Amino acid sequence: METLKRTPFYDLYAAFPDSRSIDFGGWELPVQFTGIQKEHEAVRTRAGLFDVSHMGEFMVTGSGAEDFLQFMTTNDVRNLSDGQAQYSLLCYPNGGTVDDLLVYRLGEGRYMLVVNASNIGKDYQWLEDHLPASGVELKDVSEETLLLAVQGPHAQQILSEVTNLPLAELKPFHFVEKASVCGTEVLLSRTGYTGEDGFEIYAPTWAAVQLWNRLLEVGSAHGLTPAGLGARDTLRFEAKLPLYGQELSQDISPLEAGIGFFVKLDKGDFIGRDALKAQKDQGIPRRLVGIEMIDRGIPRTHYPVYADGRQIGEITTGTQSPTLKRNLGLALVEAKYSEIGAELEVEIRGKRLKAVVVKAPFYKRERQG
Repeated sequence: METLKRTPFYDLYAAFPDSRSIDFGGWELPVQFTGIQKEHEAVRTRAGLFDVSHMGEFMVTGSGAEDFLQFMTTNDVRNLSDGQAQYSLLCYPNGGTVDDLLVYRLGEGRYMLVVNASNIGKDYQWLEDHLPASGVELKDVSEETLLLAVQGPHAQQILSEVTNLPLAELKPFHFVEKASVCGTEVLLSRTGYTGEDGFEIYAPTWAAVQLWNRLLEVGSAHGLTPAGLGARDTLRFEAKLPLYGQELSQDISPLEAGIGFFVKLDKGDFIGRDALKAQKDQGIPRRLVGIEMIDRGIPRTHYPVYADGRQIGEITTGTQSPTLKRNLGLALVEAKYSEIGAELEVEIRGKRLKAVVVKAPFYKRERQG
C-alpha cells in the first residue's frame, strides 16, 4: 500500500479533536477541523485558515521563459507586470485541459507556476516535453514550499497585524515576493479559491509551525478558524470556481467550462488554440450551467442529467449550498439546454427528479467601497 504524503502542517492537526483526514490525490489531508458547515460559515463571515501545501509550485526561468509560457498557456503572459499573477490553463492540442494554474511574474525571465496537487507529475512532464533546446529552465520546488491561505472578510485585518505591508494597496492578483509575515520572509499574494477576499502565503517548509500558530493566535480575536477540504470545496462551488477532474478535464475545454475569458485566442499561437478557435467559431457544443433541484434530492458528481427523454449531460459538482440552503449543482450539458429556466431532470438513486437551470455563480461577495 502506497504511503500517503503529508504536508508540513500534518502534526498540527492533532490539536483539533474533531479533525478528520482523508486520501486526497495521494495526500493525507484534513476534510474538516471542527465541521464543514462551521468552517464554511467562518470563511463567508469572518476568516478561515487553509493548509494547501499539497499544491505544486514550478519555477520557470531564463531569457526564453516568457515566450515559452506564452506558447504553453491560454492567457496572455505578456500582460503581466512584475508582482502580478494571472489565472490560466494548459491545454492539449484538441482543446482539452491539461490543468488550470496560476502564473506569477516574479521578474524579467522569472515566473512561478502553481498547479493542482494531483497533476504535479503530469504537468511537469507536459512542460518538460515542450521545453526549447535552450533559454528556459524548469524546476519543481513543491517539496520545499508550503502554502497557507487566509480567506474571508477579516483576512486583511488579520494579516495587517503580522506584516508591515500596506495591504489595502495590494490589489487582487498582485503579490509581494519578499514580504515579512510573522517574522518570516514569504511571497504574499492577494489570491484565493473561495469567492472571498483573501491572501495566500508561500514560504519555506521549515516555517510551518511558526506561521500556523502565530496566525491562529492573532486571528482568534477576528474569528479565524482552520478550514479543511470540505469547506474549500463548498466555498469554491458556490462561487463557480472550477475543480480539475470535475469542471475541467482532458475531455472538457475551458470554453465548455465557461472560463473563455482566460483563453486569449488573439494573442498568437499556443497549444490548443486551433481547436479552441474552431470550437468557438462552430458553436461550443456543451456548456457548464448552474442547476437547482425542484424535487427533493441533492445532485452529486456524475449523476446523469436528462431532457426530452434522453441524457444530455451530467452533474460535475453538487451539494446543498451551506450559504443558501438550496440543493444546487453545476452540470455540463448540451448547449441548447443551457438557457436560464430550462427544465431538466437529474437521475438520483434511479429516479429522475425535476431541476431547472439557474444563474451561476450562486454566490458573489459584496465588494467594499
